[in-house]
Amino acid sequence: MNRQLRLRRVSTAAVSAAALVALAHPAEAATGTDAPALTTAAAASAAADVDYDTWQKDCRAVMDQALPYLKERIADAAPGEKQAIVLDIDNTSLETDFGFSYPQPANRPVLEAAQYAQERGVALFFVTARPGIIEAPTEWNLAHAGYESSGVHVRGFLDLFRDVAEYKTEQRAEIESKGYTIIANIGNSATDLSGGHAEKTFKLPDYDGQLS
Repeated sequence: MNRQLRLRRVSTAAVSAAALVALAHPAEAATGTDAPALTTAAAASAAADVDYDTWQKDCRAVMDQALPYLKERIADAAPGEKQAIVLDIDNTSLETDFGFSYPQPANRPVLEAAQYAQERGVALFFVTARPGIIEAPTEWNLAHAGYESSGVHVRGFLDLFRDVAEYKTEQRAEIESKGYTIIANIGNSATDLSGGHAEKTFKLPDYDGQLS
């Protein structure tokens, strides 16, 4: 369906409140030395409202780079290797800023790559800045959207006062401490991807911070 929705920012607090109510009555395209650049459409719209179709096209461009890498890396897994992918949630795994609803639908280009991986035994971990108070509806939403989660990392009370990038880096290190090799880290913000603890990172568009 061709939807021409103008971008409106939905804060984490607004998402949280709406999810709880529903439950009660839920500048680059990738980073790294061989990272592809943002599409021309994405770069041109960085200072203006972005329509849904443009966002989906730009997400697809990134995941078209990610999927061939994932296919090769999964096929080359060492014997006994526990592979994992880490994903951000808002405007990465789920559509958040384009017409809020609950449950939030999956971001299709990301879901397709995630399903390819999970069908081949790769664990999916979600590291998000969402607060712990909405952990349960978030987990349900991800499952409803088609993701098979091996763990959702949400912020505890003290984490709310920490640097987000530092918090997310620590969560990936914790995943590695359980014996996983993080073959890819996918997000739409620099704070999702900085700090290492992933073999390769892929950055979805956020249009200079217009997407949460």
